[in-house]
Amino acid sequence: MIDGLLRDLIPQVLTALVRRYGDFGKCEDAVQEALLAAAVQWPRDGVPDNPKAWLITTASRRRIEMWRNEAARIRREETVAALEPPSFELVPQQDDTLTLLLLCCHPALTRPAQVALTLRAVGGLTTAEIARAYLVPEPTIGQRISRAKQKLRGADFALPPKDELPARVAAVLQVLYLVFTEGHTASSGSAVNRVELTAEAIRLARQLHALLPADGEVAGLLALMLLTDARRPARTGRDGIPVPLAEQDRARWDTSAIAEGSALIEHALATTQVGPYQLQAAIAAVHDEAETADATDWPQILLLYDLLQQIAPGPMVTLNRLVALARVEGPAHALAELDATDVDHYRADVVRAHLLELSGDPEGARTCYARAAQRTLSLPEREYLESRALPGMSEKP
Repeated sequence: MIDGLLRDLIPQVLTALVRRYGDFGKCEDAVQEALLAAAVQWPRDGVPDNPKAWLITTASRRRIEMWRNEAARIRREETVAALEPPSFELVPQQDDTLTLLLLCCHPALTRPAQVALTLRAVGGLTTAEIARAYLVPEPTIGQRISRAKQKLRGADFALPPKDELPARVAAVLQVLYLVFTEGHTASSGSAVNRVELTAEAIRLARQLHALLPADGEVAGLLALMLLTDARRPARTGRDGIPVPLAEQDRARWDTSAIAEGSALIEHALATTQVGPYQLQAAIAAVHDEAETADATDWPQILLLYDLLQQIAPGPMVTLNRLVALARVEGPAHALAELDATDVDHYRADVVRAHLLELSGDPEGARTCYARAAQRTLSLPEREYLESRALPGMSEKP
């Protein structure tokens, strides 16, 4: 409970400090120390009545201490010493999370640095979680974040002019997509879903859509999130183990989210230039609108994946397209194409296992499921894959 509360408060506390003191990097460091203090004190002493104000006050004290200790600022000692750590008056009345999001996607930063910093400062992900989302070593992400904070020294904390927004939107969309993905299918840990992350990603996507209502990719990403999150109630069983899409109880899907997402993507496809998030949302809509798994329009899904592979190729697009190809042209064609790829990820083992099931090779499927189980860091997914590797389990497609 405390971890979730702290994650929710991170962007609000950070924006309050940046507004008052400037210097994003120093403020972010101060906030991290305040969070550490809260993680130690709150379980022992209880959560304060106003946790946001507590964090802002604690982080402000730490920021003033850092300021006093900077040799280059020693001449400001008397001025700084007169500052009193603020409390309630510093708590912002407005939600500045979107402003912080756009600041983290400042054009002075490289795209990888923009994404890593925003995931840390706004999404609340740890450095390790960001590294898993990017499939790169954790020290690499740590260096990106550190360098990004240095480059943002002196940057204004305000919404950029509207003519500069498009230059930052692509990075913002990628950030929100990664935050949502980590929440929808956690890369590690004991839970399949991390609802606090999917909810935050959807909230920020709604804000961005309100700011840029004519942007088709913003609408496409919001639609994709809604259509994907709509299945969450049926994605796990009572034991917390993942349930494959074909076996989910569709009566448990969120029909209001499906209706909203479908309307968004239909309007975007009809009125704006097609982009990768729109295509992914369209694929999700085809799945969600099928009354049963057998009624899924696989030819349409394959066509959409063919288009997606042309404009935004990637390993996960390749693997997902092969599943659709198997449903349309048969598993043998899909296996042949899989053999020609060089995707080195445990999901490639999962896809191969699925294709082998469809082709009538349960023994080969069990071997691939077992190999995939050894490589995933998600405990529920590992348990599911291990169950599929048991004799007799992989004979059912």
